[in-house]
Amino acid sequence: MTPDGLPIRILLAKLGFDGHDRGLKVIARSLRDAGCEVVYLGLRQTTESVVIAAEQEDVAVIGISMHNAGHLTLGPMMVQAVADAGLDIPVIIGGIVPAADVPTLKSAGIFDVLGPGTPLETVVATVHAAAAAHPGSSV
Repeated sequence: MTPDGLPIRILLAKLGFDGHDRGLKVIARSLRDAGCEVVYLGLRQTTESVVIAAEQEDVAVIGISMHNAGHLTLGPMMVQAVADAGLDIPVIIGGIVPAADVPTLKSAGIFDVLGPGTPLETVVATVHAAAAAHPGSSV
């Protein structure tokens, strides 16, 4: 919940042609069960489609699931697309990301990277921290 008692709105999506979405569906349900409003775009999204939906849905956080080794390209592209749209929405990446790539992603503006096996409580806490850290988001 936000300080004013409203649920945090998070958009979840898979960029590119990666067809693995089971983990993202588990996260979507867990965030919903934790009181978040989840906008689930699903598979085969583009940075443009994510930004358009994020703006239309007035989300506080964007969560992108990565399993196709495109994180070093698509992560920064997502952050840039959000900035280019004039939005202040933090981006969290989840999925298979080598630990060595995490500092690069964070320096590119990714709020955090959550790998396989991250406890659901940590996922929820990270979403809350991301929403609270960005006053321009819909929190």
